[in-house]
Amino acid sequence: MPSANNQSPSPFSSFGFSLFGIRRGQQIHSLESNGESGSRAASYRDLELESFQKLVTDKFQDLCGASDDELLSIDWIKKLLDAFTCCHDEFRTILWNNKEHVSKSPMDKSISEFMESWSVKALDICNNTSRDAIQKIRMWLKHIEIFLFAMNSNQRALSEGQFQRARKALMDSALAMLDVKDAGSVISSLSRRSFGQRNAKKDNHHHHLTMLSQSRSWSVSQSWSATKQLQSIASNLVPPRVNEIVATGGLATLFYTMNSALLFVLFALVASVPSCQDRGLNIQFSVPRQFLWRAHVTSLYERIMDESRKRENRNSNGLLKEIKQVERCSRRINEIVDSVQFPLTDEQKMEVELILKEFAIFYEAIRDGLDPLESHVRAAYNKINTFRTEWLDYQLHFGKI
Repeated sequence: MPSANNQSPSPFSSFGFSLFGIRRGQQIHSLESNGESGSRAASYRDLELESFQKLVTDKFQDLCGASDDELLSIDWIKKLLDAFTCCHDEFRTILWNNKEHVSKSPMDKSISEFMESWSVKALDICNNTSRDAIQKIRMWLKHIEIFLFAMNSNQRALSEGQFQRARKALMDSALAMLDVKDAGSVISSLSRRSFGQRNAKKDNHHHHLTMLSQSRSWSVSQSWSATKQLQSIASNLVPPRVNEIVATGGLATLFYTMNSALLFVLFALVASVPSCQDRGLNIQFSVPRQFLWRAHVTSLYERIMDESRKRENRNSNGLLKEIKQVERCSRRINEIVDSVQFPLTDEQKMEVELILKEFAIFYEAIRDGLDPLESHVRAAYNKINTFRTEWLDYQLHFGKI
């Protein structure tokens, strides 16, 4: 957590003297033409904007302090979503406090873009995460549960029949996490694994998996892509120029900061869970040095990208820590299944039991954490959607649209 005694410079200080020189000139002119009320309003807005910049900086500094083991865990994603909703609440308050200013040129273009483009794309990604990606994980967990049940035995020795049932559950769990276009290659890969010679029973099981892959469809369009949504947002994220900051009374920095935070949150969310119809995370995320939160957000972005480039994660079903832990145990079980001879030796049995205990721990962690994670995603969705609806109602009521 940032120290309360750590005094940081003004978030706008690095924009240079010219900005505040112009701002002071505007306030003097305001005193002469409009009285002191205009000057007080501008000064209060400056304080609001500085407070918002500090809030974003503190939140991302806290998130940046996560260890590699904590990063992209369920708890960390929940913390990220909490930080986002907190920043969004402050953003919303500032906009309502300056609604007349925001509704006029040149800010009307920024608020319109935020409501009609950024918010809609964010709602799509949150909706997909809650409705499809998390449901996909739930389906995956059902097969994992079947696997654990199949491997649970009070007998002295694990039998080949148990391993056969466990293998089927692992094959089904792998398929449950994939999109249709990926299923064929995985089925082919898994079907090559066997306990010996292929037989009619294994051929029938392979046919069952093939039919399942052909009939599987998710509730989003085949052309929808989380990565394309992110790329669209990133390509339109342009840092405000000094003249734009001055013309908007500093509100241009508010929108840029909120949009940057939103982009990063969506990026982390897409990286964490199984995304629809794509695996890539290829977005450009560059923030000017004058923003105090830049170092923290950039550091987190680079850490996530480094994680995605690791060889063992290239074919992962998401970078969520708990998913990777279960997948790692699955691979170890598959390696044992392919190499053991029955009956198992005491050493092999002990190795399997140790892996199964670890497997069960990770399974329970993701099972118990999934509902709270979904609640946090829905909370972020509701924040964005509610504010968008409120603002559109305000614009419609006062004839702004």
